[in-house]
Amino acid sequence: MVRLSYPIEMEIAGNTAMWTRPDTGDCPVSYPAPTYSAVKAIFESILWGPDIKIIPTKVELCAPVQYHSYCTNYGGPLRKPKDIKGGNNYQLYASVLIDVCYRIYADVIPNKEKSKLPERAKQWDKKTTSPGHAYQAIFTRRLKRGQCYSIPALGWREFTPSYFGEFRDATKVMTDFQPLIIPSMLRQVFPNGYNSSVSYVYDNNLVLQEGVLEYPKRGVDYDK
Repeated sequence: MVRLSYPIEMEIAGNTAMWTRPDTGDCPVSYPAPTYSAVKAIFESILWGPDIKIIPTKVELCAPVQYHSYCTNYGGPLRKPKDIKGGNNYQLYASVLIDVCYRIYADVIPNKEKSKLPERAKQWDKKTTSPGHAYQAIFTRRLKRGQCYSIPALGWREFTPSYFGEFRDATKVMTDFQPLIIPSMLRQVFPNGYNSSVSYVYDNNLVLQEGVLEYPKRGVDYDK
């Protein structure tokens, strides 16, 4: 019998992180912990493969939640057309997290939508009866070596980690963290990756307790 789900895990830390709350408008504020899609993206930055799906399961806080005011000159595509044409930036204010450290967890399952896979992925998929197991083994090897597909980011791309890799012995989960209810938390915007159209999905009434935030299990993630 072929096993369908394989666990992966890693630790990531950095000076600054931003897990943007969509409801905070022009001066964005960070969630106290990374979103489902952010955790998924961190794992994919180590090893990406279209023939598997990464299902984040939980995140453990290993440092206090500390907010800090942040200001930068924004020059991205969300500026007004006249500002883009004139090469004008504007100051963007945000409330970010500082001195963060997390342990993140996920399950790896096969992508059953074989018809939508790129041709190279289909050829690779034919060579294994357990793509989840293969991904787990390659991921673990790359993490030990410090290799990555792209540089992991703590939310915004400019917030790069000071450490990413296997669990460190000195890292401890914040088990004394007081329970915190998150009424609504963005889960995903593109639920099926590059095959998706925009679809905003939220998780409601999440509880960050004893330093642990568990992401709700949605059967559709495992069924597809």
